[in-house]
Amino acid sequence: MLQLYFSPMACSLSSRIALMEAGLEARYHLVHLRTKKVAEDEADFRGVSPKGAVPVLVLENGERLTESAAVLQYIADLKPERGLAPQPGDVDRYRLQEWLSFVGAEIHKAFLFPTFWYQDDASLAKPRARIAQTLSVPSAHLATREFLVGERFTVADAHLAWALLLLRPAGVDIAQWPPLVAYLERMQARPAVRDAIATEMALRKAMAA
Repeated sequence: MLQLYFSPMACSLSSRIALMEAGLEARYHLVHLRTKKVAEDEADFRGVSPKGAVPVLVLENGERLTESAAVLQYIADLKPERGLAPQPGDVDRYRLQEWLSFVGAEIHKAFLFPTFWYQDDASLAKPRARIAQTLSVPSAHLATREFLVGERFTVADAHLAWALLLLRPAGVDIAQWPPLVAYLERMQARPAVRDAIATEMALRKAMAA
């Protein structure tokens, strides 16, 4: 069975969404990112991955895969009939990689990561200044499209949906980009997306209690 190391509402949520959209069973391991401890046994998470970051997907042969873009594409390729990623060689496969890279670099690492991990205004000034320009890109793209790539839901949508969910607690109201508001509503209407979010929000609430 696949195993996913995750932290509630972290970027690993997109991997949970992908697993659920693919109909794949997995064992989930909760990680406390600030302490780098695996919740079930208090083991050092860096023993699982020296990067100390989620997601980590443990494959059925025991190999470990990290980085959302790689994990998401691997999950998609396990169930090609679900259409969660275009086939290798299709130009849309590169569009998928393009959007995974954009979300990872321009929204996650450039804005969400410093917002949730840094406290001083000097460190946050540049990310805050850039986020409006960054979000205008997917907003314009989605103004006339239902999904990021092609005509169906892909793992790129799982990744962008997660990022958009985190923007509000990061201090960004996406109401100023109506296409993104409509897009996120569509994504949250999907049963797998809705259930994945509900599961992690419940865990997050329990951890805060």
